[in-house]
Amino acid sequence: QYQAIKLITGFENAKIFRPGYAIEYDYFPPTQLQRSLETKLINHLYFAGQINGTTGYEEAACQGLMAGINAHRKINEQDPVILKRSEAYIGVLIDDLVTKGTDEPYRMFTSRAEYRILLRQDNADLRLTKLGAEIGLGDTKRIEALEAKKSDIQKAISFFGKENISPEQINPILATNNSSPIKQKTRLSKILSRPQIKLDNLLDVQAVKEKASSISQEALEQAEIQIKYNGYIEREHETVLKTNKLEGIRIPPSFEYNKIHAISAESKEKLIQIKPETIGQASRISGVSPSDINILLVYMGR
Repeated sequence: QYQAIKLITGFENAKIFRPGYAIEYDYFPPTQLQRSLETKLINHLYFAGQINGTTGYEEAACQGLMAGINAHRKINEQDPVILKRSEAYIGVLIDDLVTKGTDEPYRMFTSRAEYRILLRQDNADLRLTKLGAEIGLGDTKRIEALEAKKSDIQKAISFFGKENISPEQINPILATNNSSPIKQKTRLSKILSRPQIKLDNLLDVQAVKEKASSISQEALEQAEIQIKYNGYIEREHETVLKTNKLEGIRIPPSFEYNKIHAISAESKEKLIQIKPETIGQASRISGVSPSDINILLVYMGR
């Protein structure tokens, strides 16, 4: 540490009284921030990282990315980029911080996300590449690669949905994997949806392997996930659509909560402190009840 400090211009004669490392640090309550990570009190000032109460390099990196993007867009008079909770873990992290605050160093766990089935590592490019390209973080090659992957995935899903397999071909494999045998030709998608059967089991059938040879392994795996968990994925998509309706109802920054007599004093206090940007954000504030949200919807003309 001493040698490193002396290499910094202006610190050639510096002295270290106690070399060491500590993880204690102060922070500013992140509820003072907008979802763009710009401070509510000071225009053009953005906070990212430990100053917002987070710990860990990844948490700091993703906040720095979003703060940098939004600072650039602000000075160029463009709307901020706000990632939804259903779009990215970054969206969950920032929304948690600015809506709920934190009493201890915040770490991003998958358990904090209510849409974990949608926020998978295998579909990160499907979720975010297009947005990245729109804001200048992706070139045409990446978009072309994404479109090719999407096409390949649809080809794989169509293949599993249309291709049949005979009892003679699949029953030995079903028996090996403790899955009940079939008595007539069955769609591959139906076999793949069984919990005991995996993609590799189907590819053990030579005829299936040959017909699927023109489809990339990545697309086949993506198709397997979508087929196996289709019911759960569709259910989460429906929940997201309902939630997004609330996210689309904006609350004016100057809205006066004190004038609403029908909501509780606790809710008023929290709403005045957080100043949520949308009804959806207001619904996630601890202490704000569903009945309070209904009253806000009335005042917003909904």
